[in-house]
Amino acid sequence: MAKFSYLALDSRGKETKGTIEVDNQAQAINRIKEMGLHPTRIVEIDKTKPKQDKGSKPAEAKGRPQKKNLNLNLNLNIRIPFLSGKVKTKVLTAFTRQLATLVDAGLPLLRGLRVLERQERNLTLKKVINDLAVSIEAGSTFSEALAQHPKIFNRLFINMVRAGELGGVLEVVLNRLAEFMEKAQKIKGKVIAAMFYPSAVITVATVILGVLMVYVVPKFKSIFKDLLGPGKELPKFTQIVLGISDAIANHFVITASCVAAFVIMFNIFVRTKAGRKMFDRFKLNMPVVGQVLKKAAIARFTRTLGTLVSSGVPILQALTIVKETSGNAIVADAIAAVHESVKEGETITAPLELSGIFPPMVISMVDVGEQTGALPEMLMKIADTYDDEVDNAVSAMTSLLEPIMIVFLAVIVGSIVIALFLPLISIIDQLSDSGGSGEE
Repeated sequence: MAKFSYLALDSRGKETKGTIEVDNQAQAINRIKEMGLHPTRIVEIDKTKPKQDKGSKPAEAKGRPQKKNLNLNLNLNIRIPFLSGKVKTKVLTAFTRQLATLVDAGLPLLRGLRVLERQERNLTLKKVINDLAVSIEAGSTFSEALAQHPKIFNRLFINMVRAGELGGVLEVVLNRLAEFMEKAQKIKGKVIAAMFYPSAVITVATVILGVLMVYVVPKFKSIFKDLLGPGKELPKFTQIVLGISDAIANHFVITASCVAAFVIMFNIFVRTKAGRKMFDRFKLNMPVVGQVLKKAAIARFTRTLGTLVSSGVPILQALTIVKETSGNAIVADAIAAVHESVKEGETITAPLELSGIFPPMVISMVDVGEQTGALPEMLMKIADTYDDEVDNAVSAMTSLLEPIMIVFLAVIVGSIVIALFLPLISIIDQLSDSGGSGEE
Protein backbone atom coordinates (compact mmCIF):
# COMPACT_ATOMS: atom_id res chain seq x y z
CA MET A 1 0.00 0.00 0.00
CA ALA A 2 1.10 3.55 -0.73
CA LYS A 3 0.90 6.57 1.55
CA PHE A 4 -0.77 9.77 0.33
CA SER A 5 -0.89 13.22 1.88
CA TYR A 6 -4.06 15.14 1.16
CA LEU A 7 -5.54 18.61 1.43
CA ALA A 8 -9.37 18.67 1.64
CA LEU A 9 -12.31 20.88 2.56
CA ASP A 10 -14.99 19.93 5.08
CA SER A 11 -18.72 20.78 4.79
CA ARG A 12 -18.06 24.27 6.18
CA GLY A 13 -15.27 24.96 3.71
CA LYS A 14 -12.51 24.62 6.34
CA GLU A 15 -9.19 23.23 5.13
CA THR A 16 -8.07 19.87 6.51
CA LYS A 17 -4.70 18.11 6.04
CA GLY A 18 -3.71 14.53 6.69
CA THR A 19 -2.27 11.28 5.37
CA ILE A 20 -3.93 8.07 4.24
CA GLU A 21 -2.70 4.59 3.22
CA VAL A 22 -4.36 3.03 0.17
CA ASP A 23 -3.35 1.21 -3.00
CA ASN A 24 -3.71 4.09 -5.48
CA GLN A 25 -4.86 7.68 -5.92
CA ALA A 26 -8.39 6.70 -6.99
CA GLN A 27 -8.90 4.80 -3.75
CA ALA A 28 -7.52 7.78 -1.85
CA ILE A 29 -10.12 10.07 -3.45
CA ASN A 30 -12.94 7.66 -2.59
CA ARG A 31 -11.73 7.19 1.00
CA ILE A 32 -11.52 10.97 1.58
CA LYS A 33 -15.03 11.43 0.16
CA GLU A 34 -16.31 8.70 2.50
CA MET A 35 -14.92 10.78 5.36
CA GLY A 36 -17.25 13.61 4.30
CA LEU A 37 -14.45 15.73 2.85
CA HIS A 38 -13.84 17.23 -0.60
CA PRO A 39 -10.25 16.54 -1.75
CA THR A 40 -8.42 19.45 -3.40
CA ARG A 41 -4.89 18.04 -3.48
CA ILE A 42 -3.60 14.46 -3.16
CA VAL A 43 0.13 13.66 -3.40
CA GLU A 44 1.85 10.30 -2.90
CA ILE A 45 4.51 10.40 -0.20
CA ASP A 46 7.90 9.21 -1.47
CA LYS A 47 9.03 6.31 0.70
CA THR A 48 12.66 6.76 -0.27
CA LYS A 49 12.97 10.12 1.54
CA PRO A 50 12.72 10.75 5.27
CA LYS A 51 9.42 12.19 6.45
CA GLN A 52 11.19 15.16 8.00
CA ASP A 53 12.69 16.16 4.63
CA LYS A 54 9.28 15.86 3.02
CA GLY A 55 7.82 18.19 5.62
CA SER A 56 10.65 20.71 5.45
CA LYS A 57 10.55 21.14 1.67
CA PRO A 58 6.97 22.37 1.44
CA ALA A 59 7.68 24.79 4.29
CA GLU A 60 10.70 26.14 2.42
CA ALA A 61 8.74 26.17 -0.83
CA LYS A 62 5.96 28.08 0.84
CA GLY A 63 8.38 30.63 2.18
CA ARG A 64 10.15 31.31 -1.12
CA PRO A 65 7.15 31.84 -3.42
CA GLN A 66 5.51 34.13 -0.87
CA LYS A 67 8.57 36.34 -1.14
CA LYS A 68 8.34 36.19 -4.93
CA ASN A 69 4.68 37.10 -4.82
CA LEU A 70 5.52 40.13 -2.68
CA ASN A 71 8.10 41.28 -5.22
CA LEU A 72 5.74 40.63 -8.11
CA ASN A 73 3.01 42.68 -6.45
CA LEU A 74 5.47 45.52 -5.95
CA ASN A 75 6.43 45.30 -9.63
CA LEU A 76 2.80 45.51 -10.66
CA ASN A 77 2.67 49.09 -9.42
CA ILE A 78 5.39 50.22 -11.82
CA ARG A 79 4.50 48.14 -14.86
CA ILE A 80 3.53 49.69 -18.16
CA PRO A 81 -0.27 50.25 -18.10
CA PHE A 82 -1.13 48.15 -21.18
CA LEU A 83 0.57 45.10 -19.67
CA SER A 84 -1.87 44.97 -16.76
CA GLY A 85 -5.05 44.84 -18.86
CA LYS A 86 -7.30 41.95 -19.69
CA VAL A 87 -6.36 39.09 -21.98
CA LYS A 88 -8.36 38.74 -25.19
CA THR A 89 -10.85 35.89 -25.25
CA LYS A 90 -9.17 34.39 -28.32
CA VAL A 91 -5.79 34.23 -26.54
CA LEU A 92 -7.32 32.76 -23.37
CA THR A 93 -9.19 30.16 -25.42
CA ALA A 94 -5.96 29.05 -27.10
CA PHE A 95 -4.24 28.80 -23.69
CA THR A 96 -7.09 26.68 -22.27
CA ARG A 97 -7.03 24.30 -25.25
CA GLN A 98 -3.23 23.88 -25.05
CA LEU A 99 -3.31 23.27 -21.28
CA ALA A 100 -6.15 20.74 -21.67
CA THR A 101 -4.17 18.91 -24.35
CA LEU A 102 -1.02 18.76 -22.20
CA VAL A 103 -2.83 17.61 -19.04
CA ASP A 104 -4.89 15.06 -21.01
CA ALA A 105 -1.64 13.68 -22.47
CA GLY A 106 -0.43 12.90 -18.92
CA LEU A 107 1.82 15.92 -18.33
CA PRO A 108 1.66 17.21 -14.73
CA LEU A 109 -0.24 20.50 -14.37
CA LEU A 110 2.74 22.46 -13.06
CA ARG A 111 5.01 21.29 -15.86
CA GLY A 112 2.31 22.05 -18.42
CA LEU A 113 2.03 25.62 -17.12
CA ARG A 114 5.81 26.09 -17.35
CA VAL A 115 5.79 24.81 -20.95
CA LEU A 116 3.03 27.22 -21.91
CA GLU A 117 4.75 30.07 -20.08
CA ARG A 118 7.91 29.64 -22.18
CA GLN A 119 6.03 29.77 -25.49
CA GLU A 120 3.41 32.43 -24.62
CA ARG A 121 3.83 35.69 -26.58
CA ASN A 122 1.17 37.71 -24.78
CA LEU A 123 3.10 39.42 -21.98
CA THR A 124 0.09 39.79 -19.67
CA LEU A 125 -0.87 36.11 -19.94
CA LYS A 126 2.78 35.05 -19.64
CA LYS A 127 2.98 36.90 -16.31
CA VAL A 128 -0.31 35.34 -15.14
CA ILE A 129 0.85 31.80 -16.06
CA ASN A 130 4.01 32.36 -14.03
CA ASP A 131 1.89 33.51 -11.06
CA LEU A 132 -0.26 30.39 -11.38
CA ALA A 133 2.80 28.13 -11.39
CA VAL A 134 4.30 29.92 -8.37
CA SER A 135 1.04 29.60 -6.41
CA ILE A 136 0.79 25.86 -7.17
CA GLU A 137 4.43 25.37 -6.12
CA ALA A 138 3.52 27.10 -2.85
CA GLY A 139 0.80 24.51 -2.18
CA SER A 140 -2.30 26.22 -3.57
CA THR A 141 -4.78 24.38 -5.75
CA PHE A 142 -5.21 25.36 -9.39
CA SER A 143 -8.63 26.90 -8.73
CA GLU A 144 -7.24 28.95 -5.83
CA ALA A 145 -4.46 30.22 -8.08
CA LEU A 146 -6.98 31.13 -10.80
CA ALA A 147 -9.15 33.00 -8.27
CA GLN A 148 -6.24 35.40 -7.67
CA HIS A 149 -6.75 36.75 -11.23
CA PRO A 150 -10.48 37.59 -11.51
CA LYS A 151 -9.87 39.99 -14.41
CA ILE A 152 -8.50 37.15 -16.54
CA PHE A 153 -10.49 34.10 -15.36
CA ASN A 154 -14.22 34.51 -14.72
CA ARG A 155 -16.30 32.59 -12.20
CA LEU A 156 -17.31 30.01 -14.77
CA PHE A 157 -13.67 29.12 -15.46
CA ILE A 158 -12.74 28.99 -11.76
CA ASN A 159 -15.77 26.96 -10.64
CA MET A 160 -15.39 24.40 -13.41
CA VAL A 161 -11.74 23.88 -12.49
CA ARG A 162 -12.70 23.58 -8.80
CA ALA A 163 -15.33 20.97 -9.66
CA GLY A 164 -12.74 19.05 -11.69
CA GLU A 165 -10.32 19.11 -8.76
CA LEU A 166 -12.96 17.91 -6.30
CA GLY A 167 -13.98 15.08 -8.61
CA GLY A 168 -10.42 14.16 -9.59
CA VAL A 169 -11.21 14.73 -13.28
CA LEU A 170 -9.35 17.97 -13.99
CA GLU A 171 -8.24 16.86 -17.46
CA VAL A 172 -11.86 16.12 -18.47
CA VAL A 173 -13.07 19.49 -17.18
CA LEU A 174 -10.27 21.37 -18.94
CA ASN A 175 -11.26 19.70 -22.23
CA ARG A 176 -14.91 20.63 -21.69
CA LEU A 177 -13.92 24.17 -20.79
CA ALA A 178 -11.76 24.47 -23.91
CA GLU A 179 -14.61 23.18 -26.11
CA PHE A 180 -17.05 25.58 -24.45
CA MET A 181 -14.76 28.59 -24.97
CA GLU A 182 -14.07 27.65 -28.59
CA LYS A 183 -17.77 27.35 -29.44
CA ALA A 184 -18.62 30.55 -27.54
CA GLN A 185 -15.87 32.36 -29.42
CA LYS A 186 -17.18 30.96 -32.70
CA ILE A 187 -20.71 32.29 -32.04
CA LYS A 188 -19.35 35.66 -30.94
CA GLY A 189 -17.25 35.88 -34.10
CA LYS A 190 -20.27 35.16 -36.29
CA VAL A 191 -22.37 37.85 -34.62
CA ILE A 192 -19.51 40.38 -34.91
CA ALA A 193 -19.01 39.46 -38.56
CA ALA A 194 -22.73 39.96 -39.19
CA MET A 195 -22.61 43.42 -37.57
CA PHE A 196 -19.54 44.48 -39.54
CA TYR A 197 -21.37 45.23 -42.80
CA PRO A 198 -24.02 47.60 -41.37
CA SER A 199 -21.36 49.27 -39.20
CA ALA A 200 -19.16 49.82 -42.26
CA VAL A 201 -22.07 51.24 -44.29
CA ILE A 202 -23.09 53.59 -41.45
CA THR A 203 -19.47 54.78 -41.13
CA VAL A 204 -19.23 55.47 -44.88
CA ALA A 205 -22.62 57.23 -44.82
CA THR A 206 -21.47 59.43 -41.92
CA VAL A 207 -18.28 60.42 -43.75
CA ILE A 208 -20.21 61.22 -46.96
CA LEU A 209 -22.77 63.26 -45.03
CA GLY A 210 -19.99 65.15 -43.25
CA VAL A 211 -18.30 66.07 -46.53
CA LEU A 212 -21.59 67.14 -48.12
CA MET A 213 -22.73 69.19 -45.14
CA VAL A 214 -19.40 70.91 -44.45
CA TYR A 215 -18.05 71.55 -47.96
CA VAL A 216 -20.71 71.07 -50.67
CA VAL A 217 -23.97 72.43 -49.21
CA PRO A 218 -22.51 75.81 -47.99
CA LYS A 219 -21.35 76.58 -51.56
CA PHE A 220 -24.87 76.04 -52.86
CA LYS A 221 -26.18 78.39 -50.17
CA SER A 222 -24.16 81.32 -51.56
CA ILE A 223 -25.24 80.40 -55.12
CA PHE A 224 -28.92 80.43 -54.12
CA LYS A 225 -28.55 83.90 -52.56
CA ASP A 226 -27.13 85.32 -55.80
CA LEU A 227 -29.71 83.66 -58.05
CA LEU A 228 -32.88 84.22 -56.04
CA GLY A 229 -32.14 87.76 -54.96
CA PRO A 230 -33.60 89.58 -51.94
CA GLY A 231 -37.12 88.92 -50.70
CA LYS A 232 -37.46 85.40 -52.10
CA GLU A 233 -37.51 82.37 -49.81
CA LEU A 234 -36.05 78.95 -50.40
CA PRO A 235 -38.25 75.83 -50.18
CA LYS A 236 -38.82 74.62 -46.59
CA PHE A 237 -37.02 71.32 -47.15
CA THR A 238 -33.98 73.17 -48.53
CA GLN A 239 -34.01 75.55 -45.56
CA ILE A 240 -33.94 72.58 -43.16
CA VAL A 241 -30.94 70.99 -44.94
CA LEU A 242 -29.11 74.36 -45.08
CA GLY A 243 -29.82 74.90 -41.38
CA ILE A 244 -28.34 71.49 -40.48
CA SER A 245 -25.31 72.22 -42.68
CA ASP A 246 -24.82 75.61 -41.00
CA ALA A 247 -25.02 74.03 -37.53
CA ILE A 248 -22.40 71.41 -38.44
CA ALA A 249 -20.01 73.69 -40.36
CA ASN A 250 -20.20 76.94 -38.35
CA HIS A 251 -21.13 75.64 -34.89
CA PHE A 252 -19.06 72.46 -34.77
CA VAL A 253 -18.15 72.78 -31.07
CA ILE A 254 -21.79 73.16 -30.01
CA THR A 255 -22.92 70.33 -32.29
CA ALA A 256 -20.13 68.02 -31.09
CA SER A 257 -20.94 68.91 -27.46
CA CYS A 258 -24.59 68.02 -27.98
CA VAL A 259 -23.69 64.69 -29.58
CA ALA A 260 -21.18 63.93 -26.79
CA ALA A 261 -23.75 64.87 -24.12
CA PHE A 262 -26.31 62.54 -25.74
CA VAL A 263 -23.81 59.65 -25.85
CA ILE A 264 -22.81 60.22 -22.21
CA MET A 265 -26.42 60.43 -21.03
CA PHE A 266 -27.28 57.29 -22.98
CA ASN A 267 -24.35 55.38 -21.40
CA ILE A 268 -25.38 56.56 -17.93
CA PHE A 269 -28.97 55.50 -18.60
CA VAL A 270 -27.91 52.07 -19.90
CA ARG A 271 -25.80 51.47 -16.77
CA THR A 272 -28.84 51.88 -14.54
CA LYS A 273 -30.86 48.75 -13.77
CA ALA A 274 -34.02 49.98 -15.51
CA GLY A 275 -32.09 51.40 -18.47
CA ARG A 276 -30.13 48.19 -18.97
CA LYS A 277 -33.34 46.14 -19.00
CA MET A 278 -35.01 48.48 -21.50
CA PHE A 279 -31.99 48.48 -23.82
CA ASP A 280 -31.51 44.70 -23.61
CA ARG A 281 -35.21 44.13 -24.30
CA PHE A 282 -34.98 46.49 -27.27
CA LYS A 283 -32.00 44.54 -28.63
CA LEU A 284 -33.88 41.23 -28.37
CA ASN A 285 -36.95 42.71 -30.12
CA MET A 286 -35.10 44.42 -32.98
CA PRO A 287 -36.57 43.39 -36.37
CA VAL A 288 -33.49 41.76 -37.94
CA VAL A 289 -30.64 41.70 -35.42
CA GLY A 290 -32.88 40.70 -32.50
CA GLN A 291 -33.39 37.14 -33.73
CA VAL A 292 -29.66 36.57 -34.02
CA LEU A 293 -29.01 37.99 -30.54
CA LYS A 294 -31.84 35.94 -29.02
CA LYS A 295 -30.62 32.67 -30.56
CA ALA A 296 -27.04 33.43 -29.52
CA ALA A 297 -28.24 34.12 -25.94
CA ILE A 298 -30.14 30.80 -25.83
CA ALA A 299 -27.11 28.90 -27.17
CA ARG A 300 -24.87 30.59 -24.59
CA PHE A 301 -27.26 29.87 -21.70
CA THR A 302 -27.78 26.19 -22.54
CA ARG A 303 -24.11 25.50 -23.31
CA THR A 304 -22.87 27.23 -20.16
CA LEU A 305 -25.38 25.51 -17.88
CA GLY A 306 -24.86 22.13 -19.56
CA THR A 307 -21.07 22.39 -19.29
CA LEU A 308 -21.18 23.40 -15.62
CA VAL A 309 -23.66 20.71 -14.55
CA SER A 310 -21.89 17.96 -16.49
CA SER A 311 -18.61 19.03 -14.86
CA GLY A 312 -20.01 18.47 -11.37
CA VAL A 313 -20.94 22.03 -10.36
CA PRO A 314 -24.12 22.03 -8.21
CA ILE A 315 -27.20 23.21 -10.13
CA LEU A 316 -27.89 26.26 -7.92
CA GLN A 317 -24.29 27.42 -8.12
CA ALA A 318 -24.28 26.77 -11.87
CA LEU A 319 -27.42 28.90 -12.35
CA THR A 320 -25.82 31.75 -10.39
CA ILE A 321 -22.74 31.64 -12.62
CA VAL A 322 -24.86 31.46 -15.79
CA LYS A 323 -26.85 34.48 -14.63
CA GLU A 324 -23.70 36.52 -14.13
CA THR A 325 -22.27 35.54 -17.52
CA SER A 326 -25.48 35.81 -19.57
CA GLY A 327 -24.65 39.25 -20.99
CA ASN A 328 -28.32 40.29 -21.15
CA ALA A 329 -30.45 41.61 -18.27
CA ILE A 330 -33.68 40.04 -19.59
CA VAL A 331 -32.07 36.60 -19.90
CA ALA A 332 -30.47 37.09 -16.46
CA ASP A 333 -33.90 37.77 -14.93
CA ALA A 334 -35.25 34.58 -16.49
CA ILE A 335 -32.30 32.60 -15.07
CA ALA A 336 -32.85 34.20 -11.64
CA ALA A 337 -36.47 32.97 -11.76
CA VAL A 338 -35.20 29.47 -12.63
CA HIS A 339 -32.79 29.65 -9.67
CA GLU A 340 -35.61 30.52 -7.27
CA SER A 341 -37.78 27.75 -8.70
CA VAL A 342 -35.07 25.11 -8.28
CA LYS A 343 -34.29 26.44 -4.80
CA GLU A 344 -37.92 25.82 -3.82
CA GLY A 345 -37.74 22.29 -5.22
CA GLU A 346 -39.78 23.03 -8.35
CA THR A 347 -38.99 22.45 -12.03
CA ILE A 348 -36.83 24.47 -14.40
CA THR A 349 -39.33 24.60 -17.25
CA ALA A 350 -42.09 26.67 -15.59
CA PRO A 351 -40.04 29.90 -15.15
CA LEU A 352 -38.47 29.42 -18.58
CA GLU A 353 -41.93 29.35 -20.13
CA LEU A 354 -43.08 32.42 -18.18
CA SER A 355 -40.08 34.48 -19.34
CA GLY A 356 -41.33 34.58 -22.94
CA ILE A 357 -37.76 34.41 -24.27
CA PHE A 358 -37.30 30.68 -24.77
CA PRO A 359 -39.17 28.96 -27.64
CA PRO A 360 -41.47 25.97 -26.97
CA MET A 361 -38.90 23.57 -28.47
CA VAL A 362 -36.27 24.59 -25.90
CA ILE A 363 -38.75 24.32 -23.02
CA SER A 364 -39.90 20.87 -24.18
CA MET A 365 -36.34 19.55 -24.53
CA VAL A 366 -35.38 20.88 -21.08
CA ASP A 367 -38.51 19.28 -19.63
CA VAL A 368 -37.63 15.92 -21.18
CA GLY A 369 -34.03 16.19 -19.95
CA GLU A 370 -35.21 17.04 -16.44
CA GLN A 371 -37.65 14.12 -16.29
CA THR A 372 -35.19 11.56 -17.71
CA GLY A 373 -32.22 12.73 -15.63
CA ALA A 374 -30.25 13.65 -18.75
CA LEU A 375 -30.45 17.44 -18.39
CA PRO A 376 -26.76 18.20 -19.20
CA GLU A 377 -26.87 16.14 -22.41
CA MET A 378 -30.16 17.72 -23.47
CA LEU A 379 -28.82 21.22 -22.80
CA MET A 380 -25.77 20.51 -24.97
CA LYS A 381 -28.03 19.25 -27.78
CA ILE A 382 -30.05 22.47 -27.58
CA ALA A 383 -26.82 24.48 -27.72
CA ASP A 384 -25.61 22.59 -30.81
CA THR A 385 -28.99 23.12 -32.49
CA TYR A 386 -28.95 26.84 -31.77
CA ASP A 387 -25.37 27.15 -32.97
CA ASP A 388 -26.68 26.05 -36.37
CA GLU A 389 -29.64 28.41 -35.97
CA VAL A 390 -27.24 31.30 -35.35
CA ASP A 391 -25.37 30.37 -38.55
CA ASN A 392 -28.57 30.44 -40.57
CA ALA A 393 -29.82 33.63 -38.92
CA VAL A 394 -26.52 35.42 -39.54
CA SER A 395 -26.60 34.43 -43.22
CA ALA A 396 -30.22 35.58 -43.57
CA MET A 397 -29.51 38.83 -41.72
CA THR A 398 -26.47 39.63 -43.86
CA SER A 399 -28.37 39.03 -47.10
CA LEU A 400 -31.29 41.17 -45.85
CA LEU A 401 -29.17 44.00 -44.47
CA GLU A 402 -27.29 44.62 -47.72
CA PRO A 403 -30.25 46.03 -49.70
CA ILE A 404 -31.65 47.77 -46.59
CA MET A 405 -28.39 49.65 -45.94
CA ILE A 406 -27.98 50.53 -49.63
CA VAL A 407 -31.51 51.97 -49.71
CA PHE A 408 -30.84 53.82 -46.43
CA LEU A 409 -27.68 55.41 -47.82
CA ALA A 410 -29.44 56.27 -51.09
CA VAL A 411 -32.33 57.95 -49.23
CA ILE A 412 -29.98 60.10 -47.11
CA VAL A 413 -27.79 61.25 -49.98
CA GLY A 414 -30.80 61.54 -52.33
CA SER A 415 -32.61 63.78 -49.82
CA ILE A 416 -29.67 66.19 -49.77
CA VAL A 417 -29.49 66.21 -53.56
CA ILE A 418 -33.24 66.87 -53.85
CA ALA A 419 -33.00 69.68 -51.28
CA LEU A 420 -30.27 71.31 -53.36
CA PHE A 421 -32.12 70.92 -56.66
CA LEU A 422 -35.50 72.25 -55.50
CA PRO A 423 -34.36 75.92 -55.61
CA LEU A 424 -32.75 75.36 -59.01
CA ILE A 425 -36.02 73.96 -60.34
CA SER A 426 -37.95 76.98 -59.05
CA ILE A 427 -35.36 79.34 -60.59
CA ILE A 428 -35.63 77.56 -63.94
CA ASP A 429 -39.44 77.83 -63.75
CA GLN A 430 -39.18 81.58 -63.05
CA LEU A 431 -36.80 82.07 -65.98
CA SER A 432 -39.16 80.09 -68.25
CA ASP A 433 -42.14 82.20 -67.13
CA SER A 434 -40.27 85.49 -67.65
CA GLY A 435 -39.05 84.29 -71.06
CA GLY A 436 -42.55 83.32 -72.09
CA SER A 437 -44.06 86.65 -70.97
CA GLY A 438 -41.32 88.58 -72.81
CA GLU A 439 -42.16 86.85 -76.10
CA GLU A 440 -45.80 87.87 -75.79
